Order: sequence, then structure tokens, then C-alpha cells
Amino acid sequence: MTPKQPKTELDARYSSALNPRPGAENVTATDWAEAQRQLRAAEVFWITTVRPDGRLHVTPLIAAWHDGALHFSTGPGEQKAKNLAGNANCALTTGHNSLAEGLDIVIEGTAERVTDPARQDEVIAAFEAQYGDHITSPEGTFYGFGDSIRRGDDLLFAVAPGTAYGFGHDGQVFSHTRYTF
Repeated sequence: MTPKQPKTELDARYSSALNPRPGAENVTATDWAEAQRQLRAAEVFWITTVRPDGRLHVTPLIAAWHDGALHFSTGPGEQKAKNLAGNANCALTTGHNSLAEGLDIVIEGTAERVTDPARQDEVIAAFEAQYGDHITSPEGTFYGFGDSIRRGDDLLFAVAPGTAYGFGHDGQVFSHTRYTF
């Protein structure tokens, strides 16, 4: 699959462009390649799904960026799996818990099950590359991750972004980038 390249634009309404501070005169949109680097390096993501009654469900998880989509897994009986069965729209978020540095990223899209064994193996390899010993070592927190997906004990999902946002923090310089796919 060839990942889509988004239209990238700075949203000046929510950046230092409209409220310039020293160093913010030339604030620009964050390049999509940089956002993807951040997605590959992130360790913790938050997923937001919608319950059947419309209430939101938010929970942390691990995810891997591969082939133009964020991938995550969940047990079939978990709340997020139940929510996605009725409404596949969701958002995945990652970033830094700091106003002074980092890039926060939000991916909005539709979760789709990954059931093809060859694709599952590709995604499992991406998780192993991103999380290392956490998945590959018998002492790792998520050891057995790949086997659980291959057996069907856990469901694997892909979320290709429909829209994504990057919120940059650099001292008192803030940027808000919208990526439209």
C-alpha cells in the first residue's frame, strides 16, 4: 500500500503566527515526515472511541506506525473493541506532557480490522521494531503480542488518517498543523 501524502497547512488561528513572541515570527507548519518520525518513536498512545450511547471511551495503549496507518490491538471483549464494532470512527493521540517542548499528534480516522496473515506479520514486525524488548523478551510487558494476534486471541486494527493534527511546542513558540488526506 502506498501511503497518502497529506495537504499540510499551518492554522495561524491556533499558533504563534497571530500572537508573535520572540522567535515566533517565522513559525511554520510541521512537515509530515517529522510527524511520522514522532509516531514511530512514541511509546504511549491514547485512543478515543464512542460507546453505543454516545459517551466517549478513552484509554492508553501501544501503537505502531506502519505503511501509512497507526496499528493497535485489543481483546475482543474489551470496551474499545465493542465500541469499534458499532462505530469504527476513532482518534489516536500521542505527544509530550509539556508546554515548553515537543509535538503532540492527533490521528482521526476509521479503524479497520487487519486479518490478512502476511499483513499481520508486517505489523507485528513494526511493533517489535518500535517496542523492542517490551515485546521480544520473555520478561517484556507485551511478550507474546504477535502470537496472540496470530491465534486470534487479540484483534489487530489499522487507522489510516483522514485528518491529523500536529501541535508543536518550542518554548513560547506554538504551531498548529493540519494534515488533510
